[in-house]
Amino acid sequence: MTIVIESPSALFAYCEEVRRTGRKVGFVPTMGALHEGHISLVQACAQHGANVCVLSIFVNPLQFGPNEDYSRYPRTFDADLALCRAAGVDVVYAPSREDMYPEGFQTHVEVSEITKRLEGTFRPTHYRGVTTVVLKLWNAVGACVSIFGRKDYQQWRVLSRMARDLNLPVEVLGANIVREPDGLAMSSRNRYLDADARERALAIAAGLRAAHDAFAAGERDPRRLEDLTLQPVAQAFDSIDYVEAVHAESLDPLTAPAASMVLLVAAHLGSTRLIDNLELGRDPRP
Repeated sequence: MTIVIESPSALFAYCEEVRRTGRKVGFVPTMGALHEGHISLVQACAQHGANVCVLSIFVNPLQFGPNEDYSRYPRTFDADLALCRAAGVDVVYAPSREDMYPEGFQTHVEVSEITKRLEGTFRPTHYRGVTTVVLKLWNAVGACVSIFGRKDYQQWRVLSRMARDLNLPVEVLGANIVREPDGLAMSSRNRYLDADARERALAIAAGLRAAHDAFAAGERDPRRLEDLTLQPVAQAFDSIDYVEAVHAESLDPLTAPAASMVLLVAAHLGSTRLIDNLELGRDPRP
């Protein structure tokens, strides 16, 4: 049975009782509009030893820029709750905006270096909003294993860094991207796409496949792998924020061939911004 908890203190008390009896808490932070990618994170909680799964639903205003889609971001709580029940989620944590950001709120958390490039270049306040909300969520849950989708690859690395730097009692794990049968990475924003845009969106997976195949054949030049990814994306998308090969952990730019790298993509179809990535040598072919 899935219960809904709205109060941070009530959630902490619930999770403390779980830990007091020797069980482990798994935690999946989300903004709702759930899909099978989110449910795979729930399943990953059990795979990593969690006895109880908590999933949060909170559309976080701090991580949206002034011209982004906060007001139209899909809010589908009833459908989300039904999915959670079917997936065996124990607790849905649904705090109010007032609980998360009380009147006069003025405290933020920043991870300084790994946030500067890529998403940080195009969404300069985004990660400050992400790290602040996730720290508040982790404080409400307490010690746990927390699962994030690797589709938001930089976010996963940023939050892992924050947990290490602040000695938080949280094990941060990244779960594999879940894709549609045609290769499109599952995303809550995919529902914004009409039929034409949905077809054009497949160009990202096509570019990542080309890079995957070249890497498997021995290519290690980051510029060449970027170009292979870029070509179909440039033809199909209206604008591109970045297509870049970087070090898989530090996310530093690569200036020479490397054995460990991740290709990161962010591009626009009309007003819809899609991101995707592929860690070469690790991730399956999209």
